[in-house]
Amino acid sequence: MNAGPERLLVRKAVGYVVRDGRLLVFTHDDVPLETAGVQVPAGAIESSESPATAVVREVLGETGGAARIIDALGVERYDVWPSKAEVHERYFFQLEPLDDSHCGQWSAGEGDPSDGGSVQRWTCQWIPLEHAHV
Repeated sequence: MNAGPERLLVRKAVGYVVRDGRLLVFTHDDVPLETAGVQVPAGAIESSESPATAVVREVLGETGGAARIIDALGVERYDVWPSKAEVHERYFFQLEPLDDSHCGQWSAGEGDPSDGGSVQRWTCQWIPLEHAHV
């Protein structure tokens, strides 16, 4: 680990939702693209849940679409210092949507973000996998 203060371990689940050769991504409506970038559903794993349960919850909460896990892709530890005194243990999953109710672009958001912040809104869409560099 890099020098600096002792790090808090934060477990996160990351979901790559794929349908028909396309990846589900979103951009924040109220945050510049240069700041937040293009993202996939992800978030903190609550102490009472497994990484698999967390990723399904995050996909539904962030996109409004239910999904099921196809594969567990792996785990990595990422030291985010000096941004925060944290090490993120990230669990990656491939998922597929349970239905075709979300096509094109749609709005979604969290009324109660896990970090305690304000309401967040974003625009979800499917992009071709060959353009997915997230």
